[in-house]
Formats: sequence, C-alpha cells, structure tokens
Amino acid sequence: MSQEARIASIVAGIQGNPRHIEFPKDNGKPRYTSDIYGENVFSLKEMSRTLPKPVYQQFLRQIRGGQTLDKTTADAIAHAVRVWAMDRGATHFTHWFQPQTDSTAEKHDAFLTLKSTFTPHGEEVTPLDVFSGSQLLQSEPDASSFPSGGMRTTFEARGYTVWDTKSPMFIQEGPHRTSILYIPSVFISYNGEALDEKTVLLRSSEALSKAACELLALIDPVPAGHPPRVGHVFTTLGTEQEYFLIDRSLYALRPDLKTTGRTLLGRLPPRHQQLEDHYFGRIPSRVLAAMSECELELYKLGVPIKTRHNEVAPAQFEMAPIFEEAMIAVDHNLLTMDVMHKVAHRHKLKVLYHEKPFKGVNGSGKHCNWSMSTDAGENLLDPTVRPESNYRFLLFLVATLKAVHDYGAILRAGIASASNEHRLGANEAPPGIISAFLGDHLTEVLNSLEEGRPIKNFSVPEFQTIKLGGTVLDLKVSNLPTISRDLTDRNRTSPFAFTGNKFEFRAVGSKQSPSFPVTLLNAAVAASIIEITERLRKQMGDKQYPSDQDKLVVIKEVIKETKNIRFEGDNYSDAWVKEAAKRGLPNINNCVDAFKQLTDNKHVEMLTKTGIFSTIELQSRYHILMEKYAKDILIEASTLIGMINQQVLPAAYAYRKDVAQGAHLLKDVDVDAQPEVVLLKEMSPHLSALQKDVAELEKQVETISDKHEDIEAMAHGACHQLLPLMEKVREHADALEGMTGDKYWPMPRYTELLFNI
Repeated sequence: MSQEARIASIVAGIQGNPRHIEFPKDNGKPRYTSDIYGENVFSLKEMSRTLPKPVYQQFLRQIRGGQTLDKTTADAIAHAVRVWAMDRGATHFTHWFQPQTDSTAEKHDAFLTLKSTFTPHGEEVTPLDVFSGSQLLQSEPDASSFPSGGMRTTFEARGYTVWDTKSPMFIQEGPHRTSILYIPSVFISYNGEALDEKTVLLRSSEALSKAACELLALIDPVPAGHPPRVGHVFTTLGTEQEYFLIDRSLYALRPDLKTTGRTLLGRLPPRHQQLEDHYFGRIPSRVLAAMSECELELYKLGVPIKTRHNEVAPAQFEMAPIFEEAMIAVDHNLLTMDVMHKVAHRHKLKVLYHEKPFKGVNGSGKHCNWSMSTDAGENLLDPTVRPESNYRFLLFLVATLKAVHDYGAILRAGIASASNEHRLGANEAPPGIISAFLGDHLTEVLNSLEEGRPIKNFSVPEFQTIKLGGTVLDLKVSNLPTISRDLTDRNRTSPFAFTGNKFEFRAVGSKQSPSFPVTLLNAAVAASIIEITERLRKQMGDKQYPSDQDKLVVIKEVIKETKNIRFEGDNYSDAWVKEAAKRGLPNINNCVDAFKQLTDNKHVEMLTKTGIFSTIELQSRYHILMEKYAKDILIEASTLIGMINQQVLPAAYAYRKDVAQGAHLLKDVDVDAQPEVVLLKEMSPHLSALQKDVAELEKQVETISDKHEDIEAMAHGACHQLLPLMEKVREHADALEGMTGDKYWPMPRYTELLFNI
C-alpha cells in the first residue's frame, strides 16, 4: 500500500496537465513588465491622481516626518483607497502585520456596513460600502494569542495594528475573482510595547539615520543658515531568497515535512549534489512555470524581483530582488514567500523554506545585502575610485566593522533558530563565528593606513591590466572584450562579506523574517557611528570641524581595534575555528547560548540606549525565542516518535517477517538461506537499538514538556537531550531504510522527493 501511494503520486505528477496562464496583453501584444509593475499598489503616483492636491501634500509632509496625520486627511485617503480597491474587486480590507512568528498575520473586515433608519412604517436597512480614516489608521486584533513573552496575560487581550504610512497599501486576489486591500501595519500592545518585528525595525532605521546624519554634518559641514546636505540616511536591503520545491503529492505522504518543515528521516540517494551540475542549470519546466507566475503577481504588487536560478542542491532554487529601503524590502520579502507558497500549490508543488529540509545536501539561506544610503541617493559604502583617501567611506566602513567586532554575539542571536541551527557551520553556511570579509584590495587599503605606508600595487602577470582604484581582465581572446573586475572577490564562506558597495549578511536563515537580524545590525552600526562621532569630536578639540588628519587618526584607531574580526580565508575550515578562538572571537554554536545574548548587560545597554528596545521588550523577546525553540524541537521529537512507531518499525517488522518466512521455507526444501539470515542479523541490532532509543526519546519528551513553566529548562533540555537522541534514532532508522524492501517502505524516499519536479 505504501509503495502504491508513492507510485501513484509520482505518476500523477508526470501525467497531470500543466497549469497555463496567459501573460497580460494589450491589443494582442504582450505588455512590458514596466507597464505591469505596481498596478495593484496604491502608490504615491496613484494617490496624487486620486486625492485633492492639498490632501496629497499634507500626506507627503506627514511621511517625511513633518507632522502627524489629521482626521480630514485620513478620511480622504480612506475614501480614495476604498474606491480604488473596490474598482479592482476588493470586498474586504486587512491590517497586515508581522507578529514574532517569522510570518505575517491578517484579519479581514468587509467594507459592507448597514445603516438603519426608523420610519413610521418600521426600520429600513440600507447597505453601504464604508471605510473611514479611523478604520484605515488602526485596528484591534486579539493580542492574547500572539507571542508576547509575558508582557501580556491571556485576559489582557487588547492590541493595536497601526498603519505604517511609509509602506504603500496593495491588493491581492482573493477567491471567486474578488480581492482584498492590504494595509501594512505595526502591531503594539495596549501600553505601546512592540509585539511585532516591524516596529523595532523602524526604530532601528531612525536610530541609524540620526547617528549617520550627525556624523555627516560633522565631517561635511555647510555654511551657517543653510540646511544640512543630508536630511535622512536609510538602510538598503536586498534579500536573496533560497527555497526547495517538491511535488505536493509526495509531500503529503511525509508527516515530518508537513509538521516540521524538514525530513526527520531519510537516506541520501546515490546521486544528489556531488556532481555540482544543478547550480545554475536548466530550470525544470514545472518550476519555471511556477516561478514565472509568481513573478507576474509580484510585479503587480511592486516587488522588484530580478533574478531566478537553480541553487546548489537538487530541487533547490533562488529568487532575488533589486535593492530597496530596508522596511519596504522586508515587506516585499514576506510577500514573495507568501506568493510563492500560493502559486506553488497551483502547480501541484510545495515550497519548503526550512533552512535544512534534507540532511546531507545544502540548506537554504536568506542572504541580506545591506548598505546605507543618503536621501540624495549616495551609497555611504561605495569605495569610489580612491577608497584610501575617501574618509567618508572609510569612517562608515570602520563603523560597520566596529559594529561586527563589538556586537558580533548579538548579531549571532539574530540569526538563531531551531531550523537555522542545522545549517550554520555545516560546510555550506557560515559558522556561529561572526567575522567580516573585505577582499584583498580593501584589506590592503586598511593595512596600509594602519601601517602608514603606500598601497601595494596589485597585479597578476599577463592577465591583469591595472587601473586606478580597480582592475580589468584581458582574456587574451581577440573577439572577447576586456572586462571590468570588482575590487573584491566573493567569499561564500563569510557570514558578513563586503561585495563591492554593500555587506552581504549571509548567515540569515531562509525561513526567518529579515526584520530581526537587520534590526540588530542597524542598532549595532548606529551605536558604533555614535562612538566614532564622539571620538572625532574629542580628537578635533576646540576646532569647529575635524581636519582630514583628525579623521585619519580615528580611522586608524578603529582599524587596529577591529582587526580580529577581519578574515579573508575559508570560514568553513577547522583551522579558522582554532584561529578565531586565539583572537578571542565568540563561537556560539547553539540557540540557547545565542538567545542568552539578549540578556547580556552590554547588549541590553546598547539596544535600550539607542531607543530600539525597552528592557521589558528585550526580556519578552528572549522569552519568546527560547519558548519557540523548545516547542519546535519538542514537536519534531514527537513527530519522529510517531513516524518510528507507526511507520518505520511496522515496515521493518513486516519485511523481516517475510524474509524470515522465506528463509524457513528455503531450509525446508534444503536450499541455502544464508543471504536471508545475514540480512536478518544485520537488521535486528538496528531494530533493538531503535526501540530502545525511541523509548528513551518518549521519556525525555515527557520530562521536558513537564517543565513548561521553566522556559530556560525546556530550551536547555531540548538542545542538549532531545537533539542528540533524535540523531541516534535517525541513524538506526536510516540504516533500516537501506535494508528494507522498497514495497514495504511507508514514505517517499529522498530520490523521489528531490528528483520528481
């Protein structure tokens, strides 16, 4: 029966009619992507078209921080967006927010309301479509059922979602050709504490902007009476989203994938990624169809998806957008994940965002490409042609390095999760040691400044032509052009690598919301910029502004102080782990120790002093993360127990019984049954050990679950007792999978999951 279900799922996937949609056309001619882009977004352009000019100007002043949104303006915007949305089929609206679940949440309310009028003949009810400014600005979801980490009790249920006016509203298709108006929002408690991921991200962006603007005003002064050259600095973000796609029917036959997002059992197939032929290979037809449909929907939603390709592991893929302001980029990343989830279902596929759904092949990350930009569009991490004399660039570069040096442990906390723990340090992703990679050119720039000597001339004989501040490559083939070469190579093993004009925070997990890791990064950089600004003021003494020499003194100081976290080699190697220990860098290799950083006095002081978290919010988040970690692993352990007892052991018993009966019959007819006997003897030790280990796992699950009032004890037990025991159980189960006849095995194997798309 098990084999029949697997075969039926495979055949259905092969024989099923592929889903086909028409790309939008205008008079029979395909529309350009630029024409489709953002058509389902209530953008500033749409607002300027639909709102009275004074109302629109009032709104612009509000989003620039000039004033709060008054009732008249809110009512006008609410009316305009309702008409715009209903003209596109909207029947409901929702405040769309980001609770601390690595996902999004929404509650739908209808535009429809009833107006009662009492007449001599009785009550007359008139149906109306209404959406007021107060309904636009805030809503009241039940806060008691979202993670609060003890800030709220069950009977204190009130919470508020508040419209984030800088993030545009949009519509998404609903059932039966209807649609829903989405209002991006923050989520706060009755007393104003952040219950979500977005509030703290917005705070961190403001803290960094304030710190950066103060530094820029100091080093790049303007004449008295003139406005500052830079009024706002914002962080930019590009999130490279990796994921797996598998056949949905086969997914339905795997209880572990359905419940936990990863396979708790499974042997590697003879061929997986060792031939290195999947990366950038031909995209499978069904996958490409799903990707294309997903991109079409995202273009309409104003999500600038740019890149798609096969990733390293079989059935693994990636989508990446153009860079945007961080808060918009986070919204768009979460939208991308949601849209791909829905579109995959339409193509009878299942998208897996878990960081390590398959043991033995590469897991998935969400590489966060991060930088800082001024409101004039200048990238503060652009080295320009001569980085060695670009003191503005150098100050912001060393400020970022100082953030990694001083607060690497809290950055590690931001990427910690039960799922990402399986990926970090697994020879495919950066380890738990947070270091920075700059590349040969910038490393030489910093070293030469520190040592007070000229920069060495980089040259590669015959193949490289030097030009100031960069290089070109001569390929020695007449019909190929000379190509530009970046200042730095790429280091795929580094958790925080400089890649031309930005840093790539590679250690973020694919399932995570980017909000929390980016919030902590923004906070650390803001704190470092503040310290560097104070040092500059101290260095320049009584002068009104720092001289280039003053800047250079501070830059050299920070270069020396942060040298330990700069590493240009292989972060996957054991040698680096030993070297990092010599340098005094923390190597945090489990979530329990990582989350503890949120309670460290140094980190608490930095995060509260910058105004990004309150003490109670940090305590709450620590509690939430520890509790979620413990629950995730308890769910995995319970799922594994069920699979072993209900599927693996019965399958192995049935196969062993048939083999034993066959051996007995062979002996009755005087035929050598030694092959069967050998197999039985190989299976029996694994069966005995599996029974013993599963019984112990059940006992530990019960013991740890009983500690539910002590979250730290639960998390420690899950980390140090359950995970090692689960690995022992898996070892025996995977061995039995290799011995048990295929028709007996109750669930799809890795070969079927990874190669049937």
